[in-house]
Amino acid sequence: MDFVMLHGTTQTPACWQPLRAELEQHGHRTFAADLPTDRPEWLAEDYADEVARQFPDAENPVVVAHSGGGLLAPATAKKLQARHIVWVGALIADLTGGMSMMEELQDHGAEMFPPEWFEWSGADLLTDQAVSAYFLFHDCDLAQLRFALSTLRLFQPQGAFTQRHRHDDPPDSTVIVPRQDRTIRPEWMSRTARERLGVTPVEIDGDHCPHIPRAQEVAAIILRRA
Repeated sequence: MDFVMLHGTTQTPACWQPLRAELEQHGHRTFAADLPTDRPEWLAEDYADEVARQFPDAENPVVVAHSGGGLLAPATAKKLQARHIVWVGALIADLTGGMSMMEELQDHGAEMFPPEWFEWSGADLLTDQAVSAYFLFHDCDLAQLRFALSTLRLFQPQGAFTQRHRHDDPPDSTVIVPRQDRTIRPEWMSRTARERLGVTPVEIDGDHCPHIPRAQEVAAIILRRA
């Protein structure tokens, strides 16, 4: 089975290394997209085209998306004729096209993110290791944290945030919600999984990036569901 992975807005594709190792150990192929950081005007479909260009050999893959990469997952799944989508601590857009993620953030930001996120994230998230560790990697041991900090990079898909996404028939989904997430509220992720995708989320212990400290557990869930 093929897996195509979409990193979030604060990491490089290197962040997937622990999860890729687990999946490849079971005989699967993995592809970690390197999403352009200099095309903020691109829509989700543009990123999907780029992923397809990077990985023309991926066959009916499972698309795995983290954090803000969730905004690109449905379009990428459609482009690649994916069999399944896995959302890992990810944003799930209103797929009816009724509201963009930016509109939702403006109207319901407090339901989506904790108060500290608005106060401390910003530029400090990438320049202050204490802030990065607090919001993103607080479940990591020291070795995992050193690796995780090496994956930091800002990715701002503004076009996808302001876009109203409409997808009438996305593939089946698995939503993995880290219970101790300090970036996106777990309650919001669980609710949107039920309301927007019609699935019961899989809740696990962990921080916003469980694909690093809990790669084995995440891989087991993915292989069981996808």
